[in-house]
Amino acid sequence: MTPLRLTVLGAALALAALTGTGAATAAAPAVASPAAVAVSTAAAVPLFTDGYGLTLVPEDTEVHSPTDFTLTVTTKQLSGKHKIRILLPAGYDADPDRRWPVTYFLHGGGGNVNDVAAAPALHSDSMITVVPDGGLKGWYVNWLMQNTAEGAANWETFHLTQVVPFIEANLRTRTDRAHRAVVGLSMGGFGALHYAQTRPDLFGHAAALSGGIDFGKWEIRGAVLATELNLSGAWCAASSSSGSGGGTCVGHGPYVDSDAIFGSPYPVFNADRVWKAVDPAAPANLAKLSNTGITLYTGNNDLIDVHTAAASKTVHDRLGQLGIPSRLVDYGNGASLAPSCNGGHNYGCWAPAFADYVPRLEAAFATAG
Repeated sequence: MTPLRLTVLGAALALAALTGTGAATAAAPAVASPAAVAVSTAAAVPLFTDGYGLTLVPEDTEVHSPTDFTLTVTTKQLSGKHKIRILLPAGYDADPDRRWPVTYFLHGGGGNVNDVAAAPALHSDSMITVVPDGGLKGWYVNWLMQNTAEGAANWETFHLTQVVPFIEANLRTRTDRAHRAVVGLSMGGFGALHYAQTRPDLFGHAAALSGGIDFGKWEIRGAVLATELNLSGAWCAASSSSGSGGGTCVGHGPYVDSDAIFGSPYPVFNADRVWKAVDPAAPANLAKLSNTGITLYTGNNDLIDVHTAAASKTVHDRLGQLGIPSRLVDYGNGASLAPSCNGGHNYGCWAPAFADYVPRLEAAFATAG
């Protein structure tokens, strides 16, 4: 049977249900190369070595400060060049014998690695923060279709079997799961829970902020489809990489088939089997988090977060039914969180949410020894 595909009009209608305004995801590592690449000497940036399928492009390195820099890499898993922003604790150089916990921050749709600048709490003196490129619509999975305008799109392989070991080979990190976290917002909220479920051996902590974490909701599927078809609209504007979450939106890149990432979204003859298999809210996937610290943040005061609030509650309730503890912070209209927060899908809420979460994560890392 030929898979059912979503028309542009159908995706627009699906996204309208979410936004109210119209159209608004493992291979074994390679052996490390013996050649080391100095990405910067003037700013005392650490020496990095090619490996695990990643090749550095040293001329594209961006040094924001000695503890904040961006590498550029190429990999056969993805088309083109891709950035990895790294935030080091202030004491990294001064304490050469110390190893540090690591938090991986996954940005949202239409965003990029520089989004981390809008959440200052993630630049912590108690941990390393790594921000890998997730694409404008990568959705933190290996795409079913590899011959679209995006080309090779194996985001999950890139992050889990290349970036993680690359970071651990080049920086002084704690390599046990108790000292490794994955956090994300919006599209990256899906990625955080999906990666924690896919590789519970890697991540002992996971947090999703305004996450698209329930693929049982048609509104969440509609948001994914709109990114594939680049039907930006209100979703894109609300998910922008700007510090407030609004402003000019870069969109989600070129049009690709509506089945490109997860296959057909239609629950007909099990055509949506991939959506169900990777659904973070599926009880079988939630059961994989039995030994993981899980935190969920969401507002409920705009046409996007009203749905992320419902998704977060579903995940929280199902975890409870499985006897797995989790922390849900639904800050509603934002008044209980921060003056900058209006309860919507933006960094005015996400930045203070991270300011609340990071000290708790730091304490968990410290407790783990």
